Amino acid sequence: MTTDRSGKGGDPKEKYWHESVFSDHELDYEDQKTNLTSLMQSYLMTMADLGAETWIIHGTLMGWWWNRKIMPWDSDIDVHVTEHTMEFLASYYNMTIYPVRTTYAPQGKNYMLEVNPKYVNPSPTDHLNTIDARWIDMLTGVFIDITTVHPKRSHPGVVYSKDSHQYRVRLILVQSFDPCNELINMRMEEGDLFPLRDSVFEDRPVKIPYNYVEILQEEYGKVSLTRTRFAG
Repeated sequence: MTTDRSGKGGDPKEKYWHESVFSDHELDYEDQKTNLTSLMQSYLMTMADLGAETWIIHGTLMGWWWNRKIMPWDSDIDVHVTEHTMEFLASYYNMTIYPVRTTYAPQGKNYMLEVNPKYVNPSPTDHLNTIDARWIDMLTGVFIDITTVHPKRSHPGVVYSKDSHQYRVRLILVQSFDPCNELINMRMEEGDLFPLRDSVFEDRPVKIPYNYVEILQEEYGKVSLTRTRFAG
């Protein structure tokens, strides 16, 4: 073990996730790439089966922008869920294990959904627990960070995640007709995140934020969407 983060001499005890490093179990570039692809595919397929709404964000969304794939240098994956979805996953699926067949693991691998019990604290001041849940490859340890977006009650029209990212949202009234030709009113969200768009990522259906261009420009700068060289 290169770095022990079990809490004995590393991370503070208040921190739920402890990422230890095992030098004799590090994945090489190709292994990491294929395992992350399987991780992403397994997550998207399982969340779709559970009916859990989720979307990609941060560097993972940047990978979608460039080639609908995970960035070559990424070592993890970032996704968002709503408060409702996180409560649903925590209540019914915490610590559940799923055998999933993917492109690079046709024989199947086991993945586990683990929810941080401190997900109930939405305060950004809890900087040790900004990740609310993880989707974990039980063989290699690679994982997806799952973060909740919360309504900012002091600022209507804004939602945020505990890692201090904020997004605009507003409710609109939409009128439509039901099958009996009766007029109905529906409340829908729109803004930076919603309504989510349908797309494809790592050869699987995925949801992405509505204003993905503005979100990426805000986080990484306008040049990130056009510059073809990175760290070189």
